[in-house]
Amino acid sequence: MRPGLLAAVLNYPSPTCAFRLSAGGINRGFVISGPMKLDKPTKRTMLVDSNTAAIEEPRKWLLSQLQQLDYGDDDVFAVHLAFQEAFYNAIRHGSEMNSKKKVKIECLIASDRIEILMTDTGGGFDPDVVPDCRIGENLYKTEGRGLLLMRSYMDIVEFNEIGNSVHMVRYRHESNSSSSHIQR
Repeated sequence: MRPGLLAAVLNYPSPTCAFRLSAGGINRGFVISGPMKLDKPTKRTMLVDSNTAAIEEPRKWLLSQLQQLDYGDDDVFAVHLAFQEAFYNAIRHGSEMNSKKKVKIECLIASDRIEILMTDTGGGFDPDVVPDCRIGENLYKTEGRGLLLMRSYMDIVEFNEIGNSVHMVRYRHESNSSSSHIQR
């Protein structure tokens, strides 16, 4: 095998791949295929329009990455819900539903954690002064539960100083079931 070829193969960016190794151009019959757990995290940055339909591509990509790394159902549900809530908050409050404005989504998917950084172009807010949706008249409002859900399902939720960027982390929870192990 040519020097550097194995290194290039081992650094292949997709968690699932199939390829045939050969030495000197002669097929030696080594085959590696199927799901592979990569130590190197997958990173992706997306700039999307501030409208509800724009979440579809980033959502599909994120969920496919979690599936390829065999994250369990509880992790997938938690990340999916927090991701949607953060996005909807960004377009509703940050971009004020102006589809000409953009939301920046940065994801890092690793075998042990998922990190999402979502930034809108709005003026921000102070998350510490958002009323608790579980108390008093807030209990009956039809909105205001996004932060509670994000904080409940993610291990870390933190905002930048002006409040227009949220960083969320979910560590792999080994105790939950994986969709690949569920019999249907």
